[in-house]
Amino acid sequence: MHPELIKLEKTFNPSILTKIDDPVLTQYQIELWMKRDDLLHPVISGNKWRKLKYILDHALSLGADTIISMGGAYSNHLHALAYVGKVLGLKTIGLVRGEQSVTLTPTLLDAKEWGMELKFVSRSDYRLLRQYKRHFALPGLKQGQYWLTEGGAQALALQGVAELVKEIEMPYDTLCVPCGTGTTLAGMIDEVPEHMSVLGFAVLKNAGYLRGEVEAMLSQSRHNWQLNLDYHFGGFAKINAELSAFINDFELKTNIPLEPVYTGKMIYAVYDLITKHYFKPGECIVALHTGGLQGKRGFSQ
Repeated sequence: MHPELIKLEKTFNPSILTKIDDPVLTQYQIELWMKRDDLLHPVISGNKWRKLKYILDHALSLGADTIISMGGAYSNHLHALAYVGKVLGLKTIGLVRGEQSVTLTPTLLDAKEWGMELKFVSRSDYRLLRQYKRHFALPGLKQGQYWLTEGGAQALALQGVAELVKEIEMPYDTLCVPCGTGTTLAGMIDEVPEHMSVLGFAVLKNAGYLRGEVEAMLSQSRHNWQLNLDYHFGGFAKINAELSAFINDFELKTNIPLEPVYTGKMIYAVYDLITKHYFKPGECIVALHTGGLQGKRGFSQ
């Protein structure tokens, strides 16, 4: 591991397991724990750091001085990348989906302040960027530039996610995770023992294609996982009053902050499935808090 990455990681807080005490869980005889990756770092939190860690190590080993990546106007990935680029002395370029608005979002303002060069691309051109998977694949790359696809969806990202799973030393039955690109889900499936299950919750609409994306990332075929497509609330970053009320109630009861794009949707889904008897009495569930709380600034609750 590159010395600068080791130095950075030493400043991180531990990602603890927090038990959720709730009469609803007691009623259905379910034990629920949250893996608090949101506590790792105020900016590079959750699966953003897990996915970036070994990708950045690879980029630095190649002598890269610039990381180019892509994301939306509230992208947790671009936000974290811009910050870590500043810390490591790397130039960062963010290809942002959609036309530039008069006022930048708080996410993009942060990224710009941390030195990220923002380039806005049309939605059609943005979709085309997804075909370039390898770090050298983006057309027009210059010497020293390293291409990182949307959300850090690269094979090296799975190594960091595997470390997350290894930190969970208590026995459990199901590991739950929200899914955008499916990279974190794939990393978990690869590491979780075969007798335990992994349940991913897609946060975007019409996400059935993610099953193929996840399978393509796995080091071997596994059958202990599922992808639930029923809790996207209308699409990526779409919310409604019911979800907002649930998140507010959960935060009041547990003092654990949630954002409505990823972890909020997953926890809502877990509770809903519990009340529908999806999980058997006596089961233990661990839900991953993927951080990204800065994205909450895009919503009024």
